[in-house]
Amino acid sequence: MGLDPQVKAVLDQMASAGMPPLNALPVVAAREAALALSAMTGDPEPVADVQNRSIPGPAGPIPVRVYTPQGSAPLSVLMYSHGGGWVICNLDTHDGICRALANAAGCVVVSVDYRLAPEHTFPAAAEDVYAATEWVARNAASIGADATRIAVGGDSAGGNLSAVAALMARDRGGPSLCFQLLVYPVTDAATDTASYAESAEGYFLTRDMMQWFWDHYAPSAADRRHPYASPLRADNLRGLPPALVITAEFDPLRDEGEAYASRLRAAGVPVVLTRYDGMIHGFFGMGAILVQGTTAINEAAASLRAAFARRE
Repeated sequence: MGLDPQVKAVLDQMASAGMPPLNALPVVAAREAALALSAMTGDPEPVADVQNRSIPGPAGPIPVRVYTPQGSAPLSVLMYSHGGGWVICNLDTHDGICRALANAAGCVVVSVDYRLAPEHTFPAAAEDVYAATEWVARNAASIGADATRIAVGGDSAGGNLSAVAALMARDRGGPSLCFQLLVYPVTDAATDTASYAESAEGYFLTRDMMQWFWDHYAPSAADRRHPYASPLRADNLRGLPPALVITAEFDPLRDEGEAYASRLRAAGVPVVLTRYDGMIHGFFGMGAILVQGTTAINEAAASLRAAFARRE
């Protein structure tokens, strides 16, 4: 169908601003640019309660932000991991997504401020997300949540960390998760798919940018092959929670996300895969300016509600 006209307008606006690619900037400047870009998404929705907290982690305290919508406790809970290539972004860049999901899904959202690369390479981010998930399972009542209704979710690198948290929970006998929300997830370090070739540049996320992210997060080739870095390479995906996988047509990560959905389905895991035609990487957080961004948030929320209802 071609590029969505609303997306083209966003890309044109970015081009006219003259901002260099994130991978052409020093890491600190790239993080500042990502925060500035997130301001394009407009004012965030009000939520009944938002609290910044600190919880124990494997290498020190992990900051989290807890979003609580209207409703009677205990509520179901989504552990949310932000995107940003494990290098950029933070709680503030993804504040709007978390608020929208909390309201639309009627669940507590715990946004995890995991350690970033290159200061902290693989598996630091994954271990933080898993530790936060374990903490919520043990301490759900303290945030008005139900420990029997926990989902993991995230976008891009956050989708990667959510898929990995589900693998860790299965492998380590951890929390019984009821769902995984994987929004254009990174699932493999290869960067050699057809979608990488088709959307290598010109659609916001580029192949060079992804390679820059990988170089910072997992500089070791051996680490990149590990299933906790590249979950598509896991030998066995049986026994994982049901999933919604969302992909975008003009996204280098499209094919690896869809390949992971296929692998999950082949392993007997219930999966819904939705490709949003005409969209680019990042559209999930652009509901204020892209109609399909709002549509995707609503699809994610409906899937979460259904998954939580199955555990009631």
